[in-house]
Amino acid sequence: MPLRISSTLLLLATTVSHAVADDIKLQATGGTQWYRGNMHTHSLWSDGDDYPEMIAAWYREQGYSFNVFTDHNVLLRGERWIDVEKNKGGRIAFDKLTAKFDGDWVRTRTKDERLQVRLKNFDQIFDRLAVPQKFLLIQGEEITDGYRNMPVHMCVTNTTELLPPLHGESIVEVMQQNINAALSRRERTGEKSLIHLNHPNFHYAITAEQLMQVIGENFFEVYNGHPTVNDSGDDTHPSTSRMWDIVNTWRLAKLDLPLMYGLATDDGHAYHRTKPGEGAQPGRGWVMVLAKTLTPDALVTALEAGQFYSSSGVTLDSVDISDKSMAITLADDTDYRIDFIGTRKDFDDTTSPASDDKQKSDKLTLRYSNDVGTVLQSTTGSSAVYQFTGDELYVRAVVTSSRLHPNPSESGDFQQAWIQPVVPNTP
Repeated sequence: MPLRISSTLLLLATTVSHAVADDIKLQATGGTQWYRGNMHTHSLWSDGDDYPEMIAAWYREQGYSFNVFTDHNVLLRGERWIDVEKNKGGRIAFDKLTAKFDGDWVRTRTKDERLQVRLKNFDQIFDRLAVPQKFLLIQGEEITDGYRNMPVHMCVTNTTELLPPLHGESIVEVMQQNINAALSRRERTGEKSLIHLNHPNFHYAITAEQLMQVIGENFFEVYNGHPTVNDSGDDTHPSTSRMWDIVNTWRLAKLDLPLMYGLATDDGHAYHRTKPGEGAQPGRGWVMVLAKTLTPDALVTALEAGQFYSSSGVTLDSVDISDKSMAITLADDTDYRIDFIGTRKDFDDTTSPASDDKQKSDKLTLRYSNDVGTVLQSTTGSSAVYQFTGDELYVRAVVTSSRLHPNPSESGDFQQAWIQPVVPNTP
């Protein structure tokens, strides 16, 4: 049975706005600034191939403002020793560690004639590498669950308690059980944590129809930098971007649920690969969060308010939203295409199975009309304005650069930015 959601928790779970405020200005002014961060990271505490302090140092040196450790079903707590050579990083990772962190930082021992090294815990890494208001490390977790042979993974940002996978009798119930537990913990502790769904197209495990039903999960990964998660979909599976439009259209028009926001993340596992496009390398996707201070609570609050955009290389100067329009200005004059995407209120809501094979079609996202997530306006240049007409359910934007991604998860990817959807507050 699903966990019960209290009325207070239900309010928390549905706080993403249904409407545009009178004025929303996403620009680093008035005491706010942009913080660049990655919300999906793996280390040798689970199935990454590098030591967590090396990963933290990499993000700090690359100019990130924050990084969230999200190892599978584990927090970076307690004492853990691993074999120096019998791990995913092997001797290469160990040699890099000892070269970068000399002195008594690296602790080793010999057990059963094997050299072991002790993994640093979160507090130790934080004390060594975090810089107040410059670089923040956040403890998170990837709740790694599934239904039958389908993976259901959800990242929690900012948790000091382990959230074990709770399972369920369907994909939807697995998601909802884990969402409820994360929200209940937040209500109980007062610690602002955020849960989001990871890579829905990984093994093509999650359909748009399943994702649109969940309550309290208002974030998912529209871009994940791991090359095996199928962001672009295929002939029978929609891309994650297409899923985003389907989910938001149905949540607003049919289910009376709030908007779902789209995150870009690394999902880093491979820190020793050097060939572009090879493995799950870091630095492919991130969020840019507009906040007044660099703390976990402030970042979560800003994310929940939609005060962010997601990026794989494009930098925005500002996003200005009023009851009349959405205006986007880029930070440079590279050639860009700015697409405003949305669904109108009188959209064609007919659907059809994605396959003639009934057994297969039950596991596939339905096919939807072209009215769902249509391009409302396309502009080339470094700025664009879309005038709301009043008949849109929602409007979002995606900016595509003429520059190829230097280290893409999929060959031929261009650098992009994803601006979060809004519901026009027009008469």
